[in-house]
Amino acid sequence: MQDLALHLFALLFLAAFLAGFIDSIAGGGGMISIPAMLLAGIPPLETLGTNKLQSLFGSGSATIAYARSGHVDLRGQMPMAATSALGAALGAVLATFVPGDVLKVLLPFLLMAIALYFAFKPNVGDVDRSQRMTSFVFSLTLVPLIGFYDGVFGPGTGSFFMLAFIALAGFGVLKATAHTKFLNFGSNLGAFVVFVFYGVVLWKVGLIMGAGQFAGAQVGSRFAMKNGARIIKPLLVITSIALAIRLLADPAHPIRLWLGL
Repeated sequence: MQDLALHLFALLFLAAFLAGFIDSIAGGGGMISIPAMLLAGIPPLETLGTNKLQSLFGSGSATIAYARSGHVDLRGQMPMAATSALGAALGAVLATFVPGDVLKVLLPFLLMAIALYFAFKPNVGDVDRSQRMTSFVFSLTLVPLIGFYDGVFGPGTGSFFMLAFIALAGFGVLKATAHTKFLNFGSNLGAFVVFVFYGVVLWKVGLIMGAGQFAGAQVGSRFAMKNGARIIKPLLVITSIALAIRLLADPAHPIRLWLGL
């Protein structure tokens, strides 16, 4: 399976670059990288495992860019990243033997709700607001829960982290984006370790796509820092809606199967 044709490796690299660019700004890179690997003939479980490897490069690249510009304190956020990794590791264990049909049914509707929230919430900007949940409670509840989801399934994780940071932690959009990438790096790492243990990571594919992710995330994070909420908010809305439509358009989606579509 690692011996794909050269043109497929090139297409996967380009898909990863685009995924890294989008994911570093608004999340949702998985809606590009995962279908690309499936279309290349990679089995579903190996796709999930390999996606975590290449996603590490994208989330790590974006985290470095945001940290260098002072938008996230890596040392201060380390405990939160650790709980994200722990949640994702537990989710990845579940993903190795439990089908994700329930998540597939709920996810499009959750993503549409997130899109509506950011589309019609007029005061979502780059300025921080008062938090509704302490950092300690936030770290022990929502962070590992979203990380768990990332380990089980994945697409839309960035949108969920963004919503949590803005609605409950009181972060502005750019700060939320920066912190989302660091927690996403933690969840990718936690799930990746589990998938390596189960032997479902295709290293050659993952490293080639990882190079594309790293480059795309560098470009995307710089674009986000330059434009702030002006570009992040609409792209988050568009990405969430596109991911919801992409999931519902899948012929194997449980709702389509139930309705006989």
